[in-house]
Amino acid sequence: MKKLNSISRIWIFLLAGILFCSSGLKAQNRAYNPPLTRILFVFDASFSMYGTWQSGMKMDIAKRLFTSFLDSLKGVGNLEIGLRCFGHQHNLQPTRDCQDTKLEVPIARPSIAVPAMRAFISQITPKGTTPIAYTLEKCADDFPVDGKNARNIIILITDGFEECDGDPCAVSLALQQKGIVLKPFVIGIGTVDYSSLNCIGKVYNVAEESTFNNILNIVVSQAMNSTTAQVNLLDIAGKPNETDVAMTFYDQTTGVVRYNYMHTMNDRGIPDTIILDPLSTYRLVVHSIPEVIKENIVITPGKHNIIAVDAPQGFMNLQVAGINNYARLQCIVRKAGTMQTVNIQDFGRPEKYIVGKYDIEILTLPRIYMNNVDIGQSKTTLIQIPQAGVVSIFKPAEGSGQILLEEKNKLTWVTNLNSSQLNENIVLQPGNYRIIYRSKSAHETIYTIERKFKIEPGGQVTVKLY
Repeated sequence: MKKLNSISRIWIFLLAGILFCSSGLKAQNRAYNPPLTRILFVFDASFSMYGTWQSGMKMDIAKRLFTSFLDSLKGVGNLEIGLRCFGHQHNLQPTRDCQDTKLEVPIARPSIAVPAMRAFISQITPKGTTPIAYTLEKCADDFPVDGKNARNIIILITDGFEECDGDPCAVSLALQQKGIVLKPFVIGIGTVDYSSLNCIGKVYNVAEESTFNNILNIVVSQAMNSTTAQVNLLDIAGKPNETDVAMTFYDQTTGVVRYNYMHTMNDRGIPDTIILDPLSTYRLVVHSIPEVIKENIVITPGKHNIIAVDAPQGFMNLQVAGINNYARLQCIVRKAGTMQTVNIQDFGRPEKYIVGKYDIEILTLPRIYMNNVDIGQSKTTLIQIPQAGVVSIFKPAEGSGQILLEEKNKLTWVTNLNSSQLNENIVLQPGNYRIIYRSKSAHETIYTIERKFKIEPGGQVTVKLY
């Protein structure tokens, strides 16, 4: 019976482990839900598509290859597609129509859009000019505004360049900056050099017919799939040991915020995996104190990307020796030798800083200044100041007054008295002080009152100005 009970207990533990792992995997899967991707295909049907490619007319080849490719999208989930064409409504003569563009198939699920796109493409004929800038501008209205978390992408298929004096580069950048679309793709047909269109988006030059569908598959795959990455925050030894700091990924081109993550070590003690869209080049800001920035991060689709950032850190801890008489004591922290404030730190609350030297200004009365405070890797630099004392000041009437610090026969301003209060309690650092005071009703300097007093650590002094 004991043996049976032991076996039963083993099975219970195994079952619990399986259930735990299963729930963990489900939770992990719930952590990232692929967003809806909307792809608007922009198809060039301008007069230049009458030109020849390898085996025949560009338009005939492009129509055949494009329609055959569309069939592969019918069963793809999290995808909606649509079709806009240009140069297909009006002939070049007698005048060019630089607004010749139209959304022919509204964005919808592939099961609905693909048959409509095939039907339209099969009967289209080249006619007019190439208004790329105007066409891209009109694309902004083609994507549904329905509150869905969707990635909007344009794939431009063309054999030419802007012919209507527009600026497709500026239009593309504006669409991205407004968050309407991600960086577009351009598929250039033929042996022409399309590198000048790089300002619109990622350009693929399709010189050979046989590569057309392959390039389309690559482009759609990149458009559909986010990829994985990890950010290694490196310590002074180059090891990825730093963590627990917020990170912001900006689109390098547009400046738009794409992702915010809190850097985390996973249960294996290594930087956790994050999801990034490979369509963007990124500017990463690590919100350490001070911030660390890494520019022009390129994500390679289909692989796990490692992003290394130098972010060695240590701690600064501010304390008062003895009892803290301050309701809230703070310290201004600046980069050494500059006036750049990097933090306002509370006493009794250690903060983490990038390794280096800092100048600090402690907001006591009088101020305490320390320069070139050294923060070392994974070390805590302790800054301790003397316990303060309190002076209680009693005035015979409202009036103006100041407290001055006396050091080596030199008087330095510390603070002004509150002219409307008769009694004040002021927390001061240990030292020798003087109060200079004159009643509001006294209109001659001769009525100035002066009192000396000394503050001991933790002490309390009463000063009567009458």
